[in-house]
Amino acid sequence: MDKKRKIEIYDTTLRDGAQGESVFFTLHDQIRITEKLDEFGFDYIEGGWPGSNPKAEEFFKKMAEHRLKHSKLVAFGSTRRKNLSPEKDPFLKALIESGADVITIFGKSWDLHVKDVFKISLDDNLKLIEDSISFLKANGKIVFFDAEHFFDGYKENPDYAIKTLLVAEKSGAERLVLCDTNGGTLPFEVEQIISDVIKIVKTPIGIHAHNDSATAVANSIAAVRAGAVHVQGTINGLGERCGNADLTAIIPILQIKMGFVCLEESNLKRLTELSRYVYEIANIVPPGNQPFVGFSAFAHKGGVHVDAVGKNPRTYEHIPPERVGNQRRILVSELSGKSTILQKLKKFHLEKQPETIKKILDTVGQLEKEGYQFESAEASFELMVRKLLGLYKKPFHVEGFRVIVEERNSKVVAEATVKIKVGKNIEYTVAEGNGPVNALDNALRKALIPFYPFLSNLKLTDYKVRILHPEKATAAVTRVLVESMDEQESWGTIGLSENIIEASWKALVDSVEYKILKEISDVS
Repeated sequence: MDKKRKIEIYDTTLRDGAQGESVFFTLHDQIRITEKLDEFGFDYIEGGWPGSNPKAEEFFKKMAEHRLKHSKLVAFGSTRRKNLSPEKDPFLKALIESGADVITIFGKSWDLHVKDVFKISLDDNLKLIEDSISFLKANGKIVFFDAEHFFDGYKENPDYAIKTLLVAEKSGAERLVLCDTNGGTLPFEVEQIISDVIKIVKTPIGIHAHNDSATAVANSIAAVRAGAVHVQGTINGLGERCGNADLTAIIPILQIKMGFVCLEESNLKRLTELSRYVYEIANIVPPGNQPFVGFSAFAHKGGVHVDAVGKNPRTYEHIPPERVGNQRRILVSELSGKSTILQKLKKFHLEKQPETIKKILDTVGQLEKEGYQFESAEASFELMVRKLLGLYKKPFHVEGFRVIVEERNSKVVAEATVKIKVGKNIEYTVAEGNGPVNALDNALRKALIPFYPFLSNLKLTDYKVRILHPEKATAAVTRVLVESMDEQESWGTIGLSENIIEASWKALVDSVEYKILKEISDVS
């Protein structure tokens, strides 16, 4: 195996990824994602299925005005309809008129689908593949053939599955992409089957894996081990049912661990940024435990782990987080010891200040007895430590706030009023929201943005409420955890009070203060 060879990366976030439940991209979103993927140097970007819906057609029209610098734009479609010649098939015509650099066309390679879905003979299905690819080639197109359900088809009727590849190859397909459409194939099966296929066909092989057995990434890696040179997937594994192969995991595995070339090293170091960019556009809260790019991917909590990582990061980190643009996080909790505090606060140079470290540990212990939880609220912890060290300067002062929830025209509306002081300036603002916390957030930022314009890119991504000591009923303490993010990172803050609005307000204020201090000092 040549470990220095280039592996083509084919992104299908805009089509296959958009088929995931609760995933929706506007036309503007699609163009933004395409431009970002092009900026990162992806080889192929699949834009959609022209002819299947008006938005896909409009996308390709708009992309004709956007010249890509690195990537080739791909249009996706199917083989001709069984009762139409290629010349009369409107979907093949739409593929040609899309203006895309490459056409990916899928056809049936599992005899079960040919018989039970198409209800035609096996030979007639081969003719559909042949006619469609030949027609597209005759019109000057580069064509990739997606062999749908290939692995299921091969396991049940290997001779016929191979025939679909051979006819596609003979018709001029430049790539033969083997699809695990149902997501049920296992890595050892993928590696064996692709090894068998490569002995028979001459055209470069690709892999398109779905994650129904939680093996999409592993199957893609197994395919490359067996000789595949082309990998299809989506950013963050977005996709129908259980999702597609996650390119944010596949790319670093291939490039960092296996020595292949997928992206420029400078772009690999921005992979976390790309992951969060797509999540933000899709309006999805990033899962913390996502490998490589997740918020918790390089988070350490146990004292033994933290101590070891401080001495040698390789002890508990499989790669340096910086290789993919992520960062190490040291979590603070009741399990924390001296080594945790030292690691977490390395920039404050506390190594020779044992009394200060003890003071911080004692404060954390006391606050956690009251109900605080700093492992998910690192920004609040940072602010607390700065106050203890005398390094904290309040960026604004809250003079007061008020929230009103009322019904207007059969709709419940929350309105927040905030009065703050920045220097000698007093700001008094009002904002509405879909709830009291949202209204408070809107009002606070509305008041502060004139002084701190960078707050406009601050976004709240998660809000959690937990009632402590529920046996106290309405007198129980409420703990609120808020997760926020900007274009560079995510952080958590916490608020505690018997009043849920006050607890939420405390967490919101901490989040905004951290963002301001991060921008104007060395908090990051």
